[in-house]
Amino acid sequence: MRLHEEGILGDRLEEILSLASPCVLCPRQCMADRMGGDRGYCQAPYGLYVSSVSPHFGEEGPLVGTGGSGTIFMTHCNLRCVFCQNYDTSIRGEGVSCSAGALADVMMDLQGKGCHNINFVTPTHYVHQILKALPSAIEKGLAIPLVYNSGGYDSLDALRLLDGVFDIYMPDIKFLDPALAARYCQAEDYPSVVWQAVKEMHRQVGDLVTDESGIARRGLIIRHLVMPGAADDTRRILKRIAAELSSDSYVNIMAQYYPCHRAAEFPEIARRPSAAEYEEAVRHARSLGLTRASRH
Repeated sequence: MRLHEEGILGDRLEEILSLASPCVLCPRQCMADRMGGDRGYCQAPYGLYVSSVSPHFGEEGPLVGTGGSGTIFMTHCNLRCVFCQNYDTSIRGEGVSCSAGALADVMMDLQGKGCHNINFVTPTHYVHQILKALPSAIEKGLAIPLVYNSGGYDSLDALRLLDGVFDIYMPDIKFLDPALAARYCQAEDYPSVVWQAVKEMHRQVGDLVTDESGIARRGLIIRHLVMPGAADDTRRILKRIAAELSSDSYVNIMAQYYPCHRAAEFPEIARRPSAAEYEEAVRHARSLGLTRASRH
């Protein structure tokens, strides 16, 4: 909101637009001529497509509160996770076209329904469309926090242009083992990319800050999905968060992995993690002093 009032948001939009076509918005750097109709690695068009919009009550507690998180699920993704639970949207791209004006109206509708925030899910390849919509929404009275909810495969160039735009960052840290990232996400460089991205996000917004009701106002929320047979990597991730980021980091240790999409092709992940595997992850987080590690 402040960037718009100071006249900076328009300049940021121009810079973001220059990254969107030829597209270098994400670390794939595929250079797709999206304005000309080409689609790059993520297969997203230049214009925004949205799969669903609703107050969501299944997100982290500080986002949900009593009114829900105003989620806007965007289509396509720059990762190719073989275990993706939303492959119909992220890979097949099932959704409908949404103009900047319509997106502004969607944000206002979610705020009007009592949502505590606007939660952009998988926004990396559509940030140019989000920035197009924000001035109209702000002028109409948008006043709740904006959440950048990504898989963590984000470029520093794009993130730096978003400084002051988003109040809350919520990235996944899926893997820090390049072999696992290559095998399951088709992104061997994911570990180095995600760590640099998360550090930049933390630099911008710091640790999670909540109001007197426990509702998130600003800061970083990190998600980590416990995978079967990947305990060493989970320990590596948690240790690095505690040692190099902040022991006050809000880390959501997630238990909801189940084999879907192409997971059956990989026998080692064709099962749910055991209760013991999950509890070990939680215990390890606590032993490292990550007192804000949560279960979800």
